[in-house]
Amino acid sequence: MIKIGEIYKFLDEIAPFDTQEAWDNSGLLIGSFDDEIERIYLALDIDSEFLQNAMPNSLIIAHHPLIFKGLKSLDFTRYPSNLINLMIKKNISLIAAHTNYDKAVLNEYFVSEVLGLKITQKDEFLAYTDIDMSFDELVKFVKAKMNLEILRCVRAKERVKRIAVCTGSGGDMINLVKADAFLTGDLKYHQALEAKENLLNLIDIGHYESEAYFGASLAKYLQNFKIEVIISNSKNPFTYY
Repeated sequence: MIKIGEIYKFLDEIAPFDTQEAWDNSGLLIGSFDDEIERIYLALDIDSEFLQNAMPNSLIIAHHPLIFKGLKSLDFTRYPSNLINLMIKKNISLIAAHTNYDKAVLNEYFVSEVLGLKITQKDEFLAYTDIDMSFDELVKFVKAKMNLEILRCVRAKERVKRIAVCTGSGGDMINLVKADAFLTGDLKYHQALEAKENLLNLIDIGHYESEAYFGASLAKYLQNFKIEVIISNSKNPFTYY
């Protein structure tokens, strides 16, 4: 058994919660710092199937906050109130580590551990690395590293010597990128047009696909705690036909 406050303090040391974006809602969302828990689950997201199988008296550390905007009512038949209700019944607490964790850990983990590249510069959510590939070579490289069969791309120039990476949804930062190619998820049509005109290659690595490594990236930091840590394989809500 360990108190949630001890886990929270440790998380705050590796990814300070006060560095989260103003619109974010990272932190302790369900439970209290004095609560004692028997195990920790690490998850990108929370859904009803996951909670049905989760053991009582546990702590979930999720990347995406279950409670994001203010809740004016709780309808236990609809998301997210239905999940909150189930968590309270099973005495399951929740900490969200979102934009603070992106900046401190997840982007760097993706570049170094998944792509196997060396970061040469970090700028908030953007992690830069220097390479020397053609655009086709880069696309093939990313597919192999992420085990993906298809990638949605914008080809703007043939040679790539510097890439920028932002896991999750980074399309709004296109005008801040100082590289030949930008790897991120949730890219929109008009963002693609903007990038092409500005000679910036885009590779849409997917929101879920690029952040699915959240559990693995955090598990290594929790190894010294004498408590069971379980990585939950969150499911992509999208199905491709």
